[in-house]
Amino acid sequence: MRILLTGPTGQIGSELLQALPALGEVIAVDRAQMDLTDPEGIRKIVRSIGPDLVVNAAGYTDVDRAEREEELAHRINATAPGILAQEARRLGAAIIHYSTDYVFNGRATSSYTPKDEPDPINAYGRTKLAGEKAVSASGCASLIIRTSWVYGLRGSNFLSSILEQAPIKRELRVVDDQFGCPTWSRTVARATAQVIARALVRQGQAWSFSNAGGIYHLACQGVTSRFGFAQRIIDLAEISPEPTVVPVPTKAGTAEADRPRFSALCCDSTFRQFEIELPHWEAALEAALCCENRNKPHTACTKREAGS
Repeated sequence: MRILLTGPTGQIGSELLQALPALGEVIAVDRAQMDLTDPEGIRKIVRSIGPDLVVNAAGYTDVDRAEREEELAHRINATAPGILAQEARRLGAAIIHYSTDYVFNGRATSSYTPKDEPDPINAYGRTKLAGEKAVSASGCASLIIRTSWVYGLRGSNFLSSILEQAPIKRELRVVDDQFGCPTWSRTVARATAQVIARALVRQGQAWSFSNAGGIYHLACQGVTSRFGFAQRIIDLAEISPEPTVVPVPTKAGTAEADRPRFSALCCDSTFRQFEIELPHWEAALEAALCCENRNKPHTACTKREAGS
Protein backbone atom coordinates (compact mmCIF):
# COMPACT_ATOMS: atom_id res chain seq x y z
CA MET A 1 0.00 0.00 0.00
CA ARG A 2 1.24 3.46 -0.94
CA ILE A 3 0.39 6.21 1.55
CA LEU A 4 0.71 9.88 0.66
CA LEU A 5 1.28 11.89 3.84
CA THR A 6 0.98 15.67 3.84
CA GLY A 7 2.23 17.90 6.65
CA PRO A 8 5.03 15.56 7.82
CA THR A 9 6.78 18.28 9.83
CA GLY A 10 3.72 19.25 11.88
CA GLN A 11 2.68 18.00 15.28
CA ILE A 12 0.48 15.15 14.07
CA GLY A 13 2.30 14.66 10.77
CA SER A 14 5.70 14.10 12.36
CA GLU A 15 4.21 11.38 14.57
CA LEU A 16 2.42 9.82 11.60
CA LEU A 17 5.76 9.66 9.85
CA GLN A 18 6.83 7.23 12.58
CA ALA A 19 3.55 5.31 12.88
CA LEU A 20 2.55 4.69 9.27
CA PRO A 21 5.56 2.86 7.73
CA ALA A 22 4.46 -0.38 9.40
CA LEU A 23 1.38 -0.28 7.15
CA GLY A 24 2.98 0.40 3.80
CA GLU A 25 5.20 2.67 1.75
CA VAL A 26 4.92 6.25 2.99
CA ILE A 27 5.59 9.12 0.61
CA ALA A 28 5.74 12.31 2.67
CA VAL A 29 5.47 15.72 1.02
CA ASP A 30 6.06 18.96 2.90
CA ARG A 31 5.16 22.52 1.96
CA ALA A 32 8.32 22.90 -0.13
CA GLN A 33 7.29 19.94 -2.27
CA MET A 34 3.57 20.63 -2.48
CA ASP A 35 2.13 24.12 -2.20
CA LEU A 36 -1.38 23.73 -0.79
CA THR A 37 -2.40 27.05 -2.32
CA ASP A 38 -1.67 25.71 -5.83
CA PRO A 39 -4.55 23.47 -6.99
CA GLU A 40 -2.87 22.30 -10.19
CA GLY A 41 0.34 21.57 -8.33
CA ILE A 42 -1.59 19.42 -5.85
CA ARG A 43 -3.26 17.46 -8.64
CA LYS A 44 0.03 16.90 -10.43
CA ILE A 45 1.80 15.55 -7.35
CA VAL A 46 -1.03 13.23 -6.30
CA ARG A 47 -1.26 11.80 -9.81
CA SER A 48 2.49 11.28 -10.01
CA ILE A 49 2.56 9.40 -6.69
CA GLY A 50 -0.59 7.34 -7.28
CA PRO A 51 -1.36 6.59 -3.62
CA ASP A 52 -3.83 4.05 -2.28
CA LEU A 53 -4.44 6.26 0.74
CA VAL A 54 -3.98 9.98 1.34
CA VAL A 55 -3.44 11.06 4.95
CA ASN A 56 -3.82 14.82 5.12
CA ALA A 57 -2.17 16.17 8.25
CA ALA A 58 -1.34 19.55 6.72
CA GLY A 59 -3.23 22.69 7.59
CA TYR A 60 -3.30 26.35 8.53
CA THR A 61 -3.39 26.18 12.33
CA ASP A 62 -2.72 29.72 13.61
CA VAL A 63 -6.13 30.42 15.15
CA ASP A 64 -5.58 34.12 15.80
CA ARG A 65 -3.82 34.94 12.57
CA ALA A 66 -6.62 33.25 10.63
CA GLU A 67 -8.85 36.14 11.64
CA ARG A 68 -6.68 38.32 9.42
CA GLU A 69 -5.90 35.72 6.77
CA GLU A 70 -9.15 33.82 6.40
CA GLU A 71 -8.86 33.61 2.63
CA LEU A 72 -5.42 32.00 2.87
CA ALA A 73 -6.58 29.70 5.67
CA HIS A 74 -9.55 28.67 3.53
CA ARG A 75 -7.32 27.78 0.58
CA ILE A 76 -5.19 25.55 2.80
CA ASN A 77 -7.86 24.13 5.13
CA ALA A 78 -10.77 23.80 2.70
CA THR A 79 -9.86 24.06 -0.98
CA ALA A 80 -6.73 21.89 -0.77
CA PRO A 81 -8.37 18.99 1.14
CA GLY A 82 -11.20 19.01 -1.39
CA ILE A 83 -8.72 18.68 -4.24
CA LEU A 84 -6.82 15.90 -2.44
CA ALA A 85 -10.10 14.03 -1.97
CA GLN A 86 -11.11 14.54 -5.61
CA GLU A 87 -7.78 13.18 -6.81
CA ALA A 88 -7.97 10.26 -4.38
CA ARG A 89 -11.38 9.34 -5.77
CA ARG A 90 -10.06 9.58 -9.31
CA LEU A 91 -7.36 7.04 -8.37
CA GLY A 92 -9.75 4.76 -6.51
CA ALA A 93 -7.96 5.66 -3.28
CA ALA A 94 -9.29 7.02 0.02
CA ILE A 95 -8.44 9.91 2.32
CA ILE A 96 -8.04 10.48 6.04
CA HIS A 97 -8.46 14.16 6.88
CA TYR A 98 -7.99 15.84 10.26
CA SER A 99 -10.34 18.45 11.60
CA THR A 100 -10.94 20.15 14.94
CA ASP A 101 -13.21 20.68 17.93
CA TYR A 102 -13.28 24.34 16.89
CA VAL A 103 -16.06 23.56 14.39
CA PHE A 104 -18.39 23.80 17.43
CA ASN A 105 -19.56 26.98 19.15
CA GLY A 106 -18.73 25.81 22.67
CA ARG A 107 -22.15 26.41 24.18
CA ALA A 108 -22.86 22.73 24.88
CA THR A 109 -23.01 21.31 28.39
CA SER A 110 -21.87 17.79 27.44
CA SER A 111 -19.23 16.42 25.10
CA TYR A 112 -19.91 16.89 21.40
CA THR A 113 -20.69 13.84 19.25
CA PRO A 114 -20.05 13.61 15.49
CA LYS A 115 -23.82 14.04 14.97
CA ASP A 116 -23.96 17.41 16.73
CA GLU A 117 -24.42 20.40 14.46
CA PRO A 118 -21.22 22.41 13.84
CA ASP A 119 -21.36 26.16 14.37
CA PRO A 120 -17.85 27.67 14.36
CA ILE A 121 -17.27 31.01 16.04
CA ASN A 122 -13.92 31.91 14.46
CA ALA A 123 -12.26 31.94 11.06
CA TYR A 124 -10.14 28.89 11.77
CA GLY A 125 -13.20 26.84 12.67
CA ARG A 126 -15.06 28.05 9.58
CA THR A 127 -12.24 27.02 7.25
CA LYS A 128 -11.88 23.61 8.91
CA LEU A 129 -15.62 22.98 8.62
CA ALA A 130 -15.45 23.97 4.96
CA GLY A 131 -12.67 21.42 4.55
CA GLU A 132 -14.83 18.68 6.07
CA LYS A 133 -17.62 19.55 3.65
CA ALA A 134 -15.28 19.60 0.66
CA VAL A 135 -13.89 16.16 1.49
CA SER A 136 -17.38 14.73 2.01
CA ALA A 137 -18.71 16.31 -1.18
CA SER A 138 -15.92 14.76 -3.27
CA GLY A 139 -17.54 11.34 -3.07
CA CYS A 140 -14.20 9.82 -2.07
CA ALA A 141 -14.08 7.09 0.56
CA SER A 142 -13.04 9.13 3.56
CA LEU A 143 -12.51 9.34 7.28
CA ILE A 144 -12.70 12.79 8.81
CA ILE A 145 -11.09 12.79 12.24
CA ARG A 146 -11.80 15.65 14.59
CA THR A 147 -9.40 16.05 17.47
CA SER A 148 -9.00 18.47 20.37
CA TRP A 149 -6.34 20.68 21.98
CA VAL A 150 -3.48 18.91 20.22
CA TYR A 151 -0.02 19.34 21.71
CA GLY A 152 3.34 17.73 20.97
CA LEU A 153 7.04 17.74 21.63
CA ARG A 154 7.79 20.02 18.71
CA GLY A 155 6.45 23.23 17.26
CA SER A 156 4.30 25.86 18.90
CA ASN A 157 1.55 24.57 21.19
CA PHE A 158 0.19 24.93 24.71
CA LEU A 159 2.59 22.40 26.23
CA SER A 160 5.70 23.97 24.72
CA SER A 161 4.50 27.43 25.73
CA ILE A 162 4.03 26.46 29.38
CA LEU A 163 7.36 24.59 29.50
CA GLU A 164 9.11 27.63 28.04
CA GLN A 165 7.52 30.22 30.30
CA ALA A 166 7.24 28.36 33.62
CA PRO A 167 10.99 28.33 34.49
CA ILE A 168 11.45 32.05 33.86
CA LYS A 169 8.23 33.59 35.18
CA ARG A 170 7.06 33.84 38.76
CA GLU A 171 3.43 34.01 37.67
CA LEU A 172 1.49 32.56 34.74
CA ARG A 173 -1.98 33.82 33.91
CA VAL A 174 -4.06 31.09 32.27
CA VAL A 175 -7.74 31.13 31.31
CA ASP A 176 -9.93 28.93 33.48
CA ASP A 177 -13.22 29.13 31.55
CA GLN A 178 -12.26 27.13 28.44
CA PHE A 179 -12.72 23.37 28.70
CA GLY A 180 -11.59 20.60 26.35
CA CYS A 181 -9.63 17.37 25.93
CA PRO A 182 -5.84 17.85 25.76
CA THR A 183 -4.57 15.32 23.22
CA TRP A 184 -0.99 14.27 22.55
CA SER A 185 -0.17 14.22 18.83
CA ARG A 186 1.39 10.77 19.24
CA THR A 187 -1.92 9.47 20.55
CA VAL A 188 -3.63 10.72 17.39
CA ALA A 189 -1.01 9.20 15.09
CA ARG A 190 -0.98 5.80 16.74
CA ALA A 191 -4.75 5.64 16.88
CA THR A 192 -4.88 6.53 13.18
CA ALA A 193 -2.50 3.67 12.40
CA GLN A 194 -4.74 1.33 14.41
CA VAL A 195 -7.78 2.49 12.46
CA ILE A 196 -6.06 1.77 9.15
CA ALA A 197 -4.84 -1.61 10.37
CA ARG A 198 -8.34 -2.62 11.46
CA ALA A 199 -9.76 -1.55 8.12
CA LEU A 200 -7.11 -3.71 6.45
CA VAL A 201 -8.11 -6.76 8.49
CA ARG A 202 -11.83 -6.26 8.08
CA GLN A 203 -12.02 -5.21 4.45
CA GLY A 204 -8.92 -6.64 2.85
CA GLN A 205 -7.66 -3.23 1.74
CA ALA A 206 -6.81 -0.42 4.10
CA TRP A 207 -7.92 2.28 1.70
CA SER A 208 -11.51 1.01 1.44
CA PHE A 209 -13.66 2.68 4.09
CA SER A 210 -16.94 1.75 2.46
CA ASN A 211 -18.44 0.44 5.70
CA ALA A 212 -16.84 2.80 8.19
CA GLY A 213 -16.39 6.14 6.47
CA GLY A 214 -17.61 9.41 7.90
CA ILE A 215 -16.76 11.75 10.75
CA TYR A 216 -15.18 10.48 13.96
CA HIS A 217 -13.88 12.12 17.12
CA LEU A 218 -10.46 11.19 18.42
CA ALA A 219 -9.19 12.78 21.62
CA CYS A 220 -7.80 11.72 24.95
CA GLN A 221 -10.33 10.88 27.62
CA GLY A 222 -11.30 13.31 30.35
CA VAL A 223 -11.99 17.03 30.36
CA THR A 224 -10.05 19.89 31.92
CA SER A 225 -9.65 23.66 31.66
CA ARG A 226 -6.66 25.45 30.20
CA PHE A 227 -5.83 26.40 33.79
CA GLY A 228 -6.02 22.77 34.95
CA PHE A 229 -3.92 21.66 31.99
CA ALA A 230 -1.22 24.22 32.79
CA GLN A 231 -1.15 23.24 36.46
CA ARG A 232 -0.72 19.57 35.59
CA ILE A 233 2.10 20.31 33.15
CA ILE A 234 4.00 22.22 35.83
CA ASP A 235 3.38 19.52 38.44
CA LEU A 236 4.57 16.69 36.21
CA ALA A 237 7.54 18.60 34.81
CA GLU A 238 8.72 19.25 38.38
CA ILE A 239 9.76 22.79 37.54
CA SER A 240 11.61 24.54 40.35
CA PRO A 241 11.00 27.15 41.52
CA GLU A 242 7.40 26.53 40.66
CA PRO A 243 5.54 29.57 39.31
CA THR A 244 2.12 30.57 40.57
CA VAL A 245 -0.62 29.77 38.07
CA VAL A 246 -3.34 32.40 38.25
CA PRO A 247 -6.78 31.63 36.81
CA VAL A 248 -8.23 34.39 34.64
CA PRO A 249 -11.37 34.69 32.49
CA THR A 250 -11.12 34.56 28.72
CA LYS A 251 -12.10 38.21 28.39
CA ALA A 252 -8.89 39.16 30.21
CA GLY A 253 -6.78 37.76 27.38
CA THR A 254 -5.52 39.40 24.21
CA ALA A 255 -6.45 36.71 21.66
CA GLU A 256 -7.87 37.96 18.38
CA ALA A 257 -10.10 34.94 17.79
CA ASP A 258 -12.97 33.78 19.97
CA ARG A 259 -12.53 30.29 21.39
CA PRO A 260 -15.26 27.78 22.25
CA ARG A 261 -15.77 27.76 26.01
CA PHE A 262 -16.52 24.01 26.01
CA SER A 263 -15.30 21.83 23.14
CA ALA A 264 -14.81 18.37 24.66
CA LEU A 265 -15.34 15.55 22.17
CA CYS A 266 -17.28 12.34 22.73
CA CYS A 267 -15.32 9.45 21.14
CA ASP A 268 -17.83 6.63 21.78
CA SER A 269 -18.52 5.99 18.09
CA THR A 270 -14.78 5.73 17.43
CA PHE A 271 -14.40 3.17 20.21
CA ARG A 272 -17.33 1.12 18.88
CA GLN A 273 -16.36 1.21 15.22
CA PHE A 274 -12.62 0.63 15.50
CA GLU A 275 -12.25 -1.00 18.92
CA ILE A 276 -9.42 1.26 19.99
CA GLU A 277 -8.73 2.61 23.46
CA LEU A 278 -7.53 6.14 24.07
CA PRO A 279 -5.67 7.14 27.26
CA HIS A 280 -6.81 9.68 29.79
CA TRP A 281 -5.29 13.07 29.06
CA GLU A 282 -3.22 13.02 32.24
CA ALA A 283 -1.67 9.64 31.41
CA ALA A 284 -0.81 10.81 27.90
CA LEU A 285 0.70 14.01 29.25
CA GLU A 286 2.90 12.00 31.64
CA ALA A 287 4.11 9.90 28.73
CA ALA A 288 4.80 12.95 26.59
CA LEU A 289 6.82 14.65 29.32
CA CYS A 290 8.73 11.44 29.95
CA CYS A 291 9.75 11.40 26.29
CA GLU A 292 10.68 15.08 26.50
CA ASN A 293 12.87 14.55 29.55
CA ARG A 294 14.72 11.35 28.68
CA ASN A 295 17.72 13.35 27.57
CA LYS A 296 17.54 15.68 30.57
CA PRO A 297 19.00 13.78 33.54
CA HIS A 298 18.31 16.65 35.93
CA THR A 299 14.58 16.39 35.28
CA ALA A 300 12.52 13.52 36.61
CA CYS A 301 10.81 11.22 34.17
CA THR A 302 7.45 9.90 35.26
CA LYS A 303 7.07 6.15 35.46
CA ARG A 304 3.73 5.73 33.76
CA GLU A 305 3.84 5.76 29.97
CA ALA A 306 0.26 4.95 29.09
CA GLY A 307 -0.57 6.30 25.66
CA SER A 308 3.05 6.55 24.54
